[in-house]
Amino acid sequence: MKTAVSIPDDVFEDADRLARRLGHSRSQLYSRALREFVARGEPSSVTAALDAVVVEDPTIDAFVDRAGRRAVARSDW
Repeated sequence: MKTAVSIPDDVFEDADRLARRLGHSRSQLYSRALREFVARGEPSSVTAALDAVVVEDPTIDAFVDRAGRRAVARSDW
């Protein structure tokens, strides 16, 4: 879908440079940036990402699991 938005000149220039450096079009860059921004704002996607990282793995050694949990419990969040 085509759309028109207004952005500050300096943001446009930075984005244009980044798109060239990455070998993407501006449209690809803006689409990717918006996709990431939207995903970060969706609590369900954040939860899903964390759940994927914290999946219980039966092959993890029990000692390592307990030590890791203790370390996290002692950490300031």
